[in-house]
Amino acid sequence: MKLSTRTRYGLRLMYQLSLRYNQGPIQLYEIAETEDVSEKYLGQIVIHLRAAKLIQSHRGAQGGYFLARPPAQISVYEIVQALEGDVSIVGCTENPDSCERSGECAATEVWKILSESIRKTLEGISLEDMMQMGRSKGAFMDFSI
Repeated sequence: MKLSTRTRYGLRLMYQLSLRYNQGPIQLYEIAETEDVSEKYLGQIVIHLRAAKLIQSHRGAQGGYFLARPPAQISVYEIVQALEGDVSIVGCTENPDSCERSGECAATEVWKILSESIRKTLEGISLEDMMQMGRSKGAFMDFSI
């Protein structure tokens, strides 16, 4: 499984918002500068994160984006799901009708186990956990894969 650039940048955006939690709205250009990512691209990403109710925004000169919930209450899985959609390794694990062999294919069970393991791992990591990981790395996390 390879995550898209949108998801990698989205996780970095959410990490920056978690570092500034309770400090008021953060403008996208600040995150774009910090993360060396196009502000326009981040603008596309926040649409999905807002739709998933992971972030909120305020308009105006003092406006910007902020987390909808505390960092400890937002899992990496929620972020990945908001930006990737289905996180299954193969389509037949979630939709058996998508494969004519799904009823007889032993590999389907392997993919189900792997998909479930990935989901549980991502659910077990919160933005708060990422902040702790970042602190142990000197407050910088490289999310390039």
